[in-house]
Amino acid sequence: MAGTETDGQERTEKATSKRLQEARKKGQVPRSRDLNTTLLLLLSSLAFLVLGPGMLEGMIGMIRGGLEIPRARLFDPEQLLTALVHDFHYTLLLLAPFLLVTLIAALLGPLALGGWAFSAEALAFDLTKLDPVKGLGRLFSAQGLVELVKSIAKVVLVGGVATAMLWQFRNQILSMSYEPLWSAAAHGAHLIGVTLLVLSAALVVIAAIDVPFQIWNHGRQLRMTRQEVKDEFKETEGDPQIRARVRRLQREMAQRRMMEEVPKADVVVTNPTHFAVALRYDQERMGAPRVVAKGVDLVALKIRSVAQANGVPVFSAPPLARALYHRTKLEQEVPAALYVAVAQVLAYVYHLRAAREGGFEEPPPPTDLPVPDEPGAGPR
Repeated sequence: MAGTETDGQERTEKATSKRLQEARKKGQVPRSRDLNTTLLLLLSSLAFLVLGPGMLEGMIGMIRGGLEIPRARLFDPEQLLTALVHDFHYTLLLLAPFLLVTLIAALLGPLALGGWAFSAEALAFDLTKLDPVKGLGRLFSAQGLVELVKSIAKVVLVGGVATAMLWQFRNQILSMSYEPLWSAAAHGAHLIGVTLLVLSAALVVIAAIDVPFQIWNHGRQLRMTRQEVKDEFKETEGDPQIRARVRRLQREMAQRRMMEEVPKADVVVTNPTHFAVALRYDQERMGAPRVVAKGVDLVALKIRSVAQANGVPVFSAPPLARALYHRTKLEQEVPAALYVAVAQVLAYVYHLRAAREGGFEEPPPPTDLPVPDEPGAGPR
């Protein structure tokens, strides 16, 4: 039972959303039979009061028609069968509005508390439900005690209200014996409808007490131990150590792919030691230079080493390196604010490459690159 100790732990934690979903799949949702009964009786009695006069008038007309059948028709089986089918259809039409209201009332109860839950598991045959020991346990449990108290309260309340209604209508009930038959029937039906309505309204008190109790009891039955909450979190989110290992492997794979792009870069801009950003520009495929690798400290050192090993120029421009690192992401083009500075670096690299290939004098490196201030990024 909820709230008891399980494996040395007490069920003190509220049910998680996963636990609630699993319980709903099994058909375990808060239900109040008193709420269902009250709604059914209340709406049915209201429908009886509103639709009763029309139904009674229709039934009286049908009975009169049945008593006025011509003698010749009584001895014709086909006409009798036709009359029976007609009266059957007519009765269904008379009762259809009332039956529809009753059906809606029966559906509103479960919808109001817990919602509709269709579960094949709840309909499955379970031998444990026939266990007499468990049955006695439920009978003498706290739930059984609550149901006993509610039953006694309902008997006292309904009995008291019914007695008061009979006393209130005693004169009208006695006077119906002096009324014509159909008038007395209509009067009696009205008194029955009013009595049912008042009795249903009285049951609202029981339902108002039972609904909060059923919600609380449902939550209590689904409570979990702290260990169950931890185990469920591990099942849902994964073991923290495993997640950390997966993230580390993902970083290593991303870094490996990034290092594979460094030999294809046109230039590596450095800080010169803390930052390193590798840029590549393809005039036919790219609208602007793109960052293919970047990193700080040890990663920056590895980028420089790979670049030098593959003959990629390494250009020292601390402000530009910091700006590129903080303002760009991998595989994205450099921002427009850095176009001019990056263009000057790439132009220098292209001239440098051409000079080395042609044996010309190497051009001087650009200085005073136009790099806007980088907010939030301190110098390193």
